[in-house]
Amino acid sequence: MSQTVQRAITILERCSERPSTAQELADVLGTHRTTALRLIQTLEGSGFLRNVGNGHYGVGFRLAGLASRAVEQFDLRALVHPYLQRLSDEVGFTVQLAVPQKDRLIYVDKIEPPSSITLNTRIGGEVVIHTAGVSKSILAYLEPEQREEIIARASFEKYTDHTITAPKQLRTVLAEVAERGWSSDDGEYEEFSNCIAAPVFGSQGEVVGALSITAFTHHATIAELSKHLPKLLETTREISRELGAPASVTRAVSSGAGEPAPRAS
Repeated sequence: MSQTVQRAITILERCSERPSTAQELADVLGTHRTTALRLIQTLEGSGFLRNVGNGHYGVGFRLAGLASRAVEQFDLRALVHPYLQRLSDEVGFTVQLAVPQKDRLIYVDKIEPPSSITLNTRIGGEVVIHTAGVSKSILAYLEPEQREEIIARASFEKYTDHTITAPKQLRTVLAEVAERGWSSDDGEYEEFSNCIAAPVFGSQGEVVGALSITAFTHHATIAELSKHLPKLLETTREISRELGAPASVTRAVSSGAGEPAPRAS
């Protein structure tokens, strides 16, 4: 990838997170302000950035339109969405779908019932690798090379006393997930929320994503949330079956054997 294209991508990613000044973008790029400004002007002229006032730049309407049309092309999301809606209706909690994309994991869909938790995750946003239940369910079944590329990008920042803070610790958890067939996040990113998650497989038996059920801890502990594990596993099994996954793969990982994993220490 050319340096100019990479810098433009970095600018768009930063401005999609929050409006930024030319100097802030230059600092992110590690370039002189005039270099960043030339890129900003090009992106603004193309409609991918817009001046939102006070010298700050946010994403442009053209980019938003492209993103909206691109999401419509995600066949997996279109196929899975009815399953997410049904599962959320049945359990009454927030349900999310995440997928692997090269060296990162991305949220592509979620259902948030009015009475359930509202998450700060966003469609198209990256998964926090070392805390999220969906990341553990995906990473546990990825090919080793891709898994290590994704782990290498993790910050291992400590969010709570239960956060996994080292690659070795995460790999141990992933081995347990692969043995058990599902994963959890027990207050590892936020003390007040937890989730259970399970993988979805494609026609070649490869992991293509993961579904999670998330709740406030005061509404449901991990043990209580795990009572919905049969519904979660049946849902991921149905989706995998529709995607053409080999029956041997779905049977091997959808029994739901094992107790909820202990909190990270």
